[in-house]
Amino acid sequence: MATGDMIERVLDILTLLADYPQGLPISEVARRLELPKSAVHRLLSILVRRGLAVQDEYSQRYRMTVKLAAIGFRFLAASGITEICQPSLDRLAARTGELVRLALVEDDALIWIAKAQGALSGLRYDPDMGQPVVLHATSTGKAWLSTLDDAHAVALVKARGFVVPSRFGRPVVRDEASLLAELALTRERGYGTSIEEGEPGTCAVGCAIVDPQSRRAIGTVSVAGPVARLPPERIAAIAPDVQATAAEIADLWPSRKVMEAMMGITPLKVSNG
Repeated sequence: MATGDMIERVLDILTLLADYPQGLPISEVARRLELPKSAVHRLLSILVRRGLAVQDEYSQRYRMTVKLAAIGFRFLAASGITEICQPSLDRLAARTGELVRLALVEDDALIWIAKAQGALSGLRYDPDMGQPVVLHATSTGKAWLSTLDDAHAVALVKARGFVVPSRFGRPVVRDEASLLAELALTRERGYGTSIEEGEPGTCAVGCAIVDPQSRRAIGTVSVAGPVARLPPERIAAIAPDVQATAAEIADLWPSRKVMEAMMGITPLKVSNG
């Protein structure tokens, strides 16, 4: 197996195992990736040796360890993203009393990377940190898609399909026509909404974070809470605050500053006062 092919197969295995925290038997990994068991065993052995995977002693299943997640969080800490964004998220969470989440654009996806919890009691939420956002069935996904042209937005959703995880509620967007209608409404309002779509019994409002230089969305910020606390009228009332936080983060953190800091071109010094 050529080095390039081997690297791709290792990444395929990690991507697969990320969705199965209970692990998978080697035969299932081989079947899903359409690879010989011998090749899969060799690649899994490398991952185990590097501490990125482990084989359960009793079930013989292979599963990921938290080492890869730890590497990701080390990167986020070193890049200064948390230092820059967290105070803004904390203030919005304190003002709304709800869960605030930050997602960043990565290639053709949105990835949850940070949160702030404003609720002191009652129903609380934990987002799928590090997981991609379901674009057509979440407020934050709709907010980002609305910044793209219709053809690009439709292509991104169609690539994944108009499907949602089993834990989700009933999505408003079920086909191309309903997606375009929802994106037009999102652009008109300036924010996306999710009414018992992402999670049954919950609502959310999300806004895009637009880089003032490139005019492209670099992420989203959203507020989520139970439907009893976030009826339509309250969503409309707090939407300007979400928009203001998105603008604040964009002003504090143009993508250029973060990229320069990550590349070592200039130290990242950001005041949030």
